[in-house]
Amino acid sequence: MAKKKRKQKRRRVAQKVFLYLSLFALVLVAGWYFSDYFEKPPFVSYPEFGIMLPSGFRIHGIDVSKYQSAIGWPQVAEMRVDKVKIGFVFIKATEGIGNIDPYFKRNWRGAKQAGLVCGAYHFFIPTRSGKAQAQHFIEMTQLTNGDLRPVLDVEHTYGTPKAILQQRVADWLEAVEKEYGVKPIIYTNINFYLNFLAGRFDGYPLWVAHYFADNRPRITREWSFWQHSEKGKVNGIRGSVDFNVFKGDSADFNKYLIP
Repeated sequence: MAKKKRKQKRRRVAQKVFLYLSLFALVLVAGWYFSDYFEKPPFVSYPEFGIMLPSGFRIHGIDVSKYQSAIGWPQVAEMRVDKVKIGFVFIKATEGIGNIDPYFKRNWRGAKQAGLVCGAYHFFIPTRSGKAQAQHFIEMTQLTNGDLRPVLDVEHTYGTPKAILQQRVADWLEAVEKEYGVKPIIYTNINFYLNFLAGRFDGYPLWVAHYFADNRPRITREWSFWQHSEKGKVNGIRGSVDFNVFKGDSADFNKYLIP
């Protein structure tokens, strides 16, 4: 009789252990299944910056040109909201074969003195020689170690046939890569990339413009920088400024600097 009771007791203990293990497993599965509901929202409001910033990105930056006029770069570099600060800036340098942004030298000097990582971009005119535009950019910028890779901003065809546009873009990219020893970054919007560049330039880093996206630009190919808003506010800048994020951490970011 005593032996039977011990057996029943062991059975009850085993049943309880099985029940507890089953409940624990159920909690783990439920936590995994509903985890998406508890993740950070895709955008977080930062009134100080005047816009919603996409969450999940550590490195934020802006891009500027003559349209921002004179900029107080120390104020830009010093601004910090929670853990968000401006970590890099792309600055317009040249356009076509002869135009120079009138604020380029001032912006470049001021941003670097303020301790920001800087990159220069060229606004591409497809009706002009790609090689001549590359030479103009190289002469006016003279990038050095620690600067971001050079950028080609190509957004319009101005009636140029696709094949000619692609060849001139390739001429610019190849000349600048030969000069600096790194692949330049291509800046454009999603539609332009898909319609005019996809297939031929997929091996180049992409800085893509796409506003009002949920939490990522809606493009299937790999991208490195995302311009997500043109209405940001930053101390030291009058009016609005473009906001960007980098896809990756500081180690990844360093790969986009000229060695």
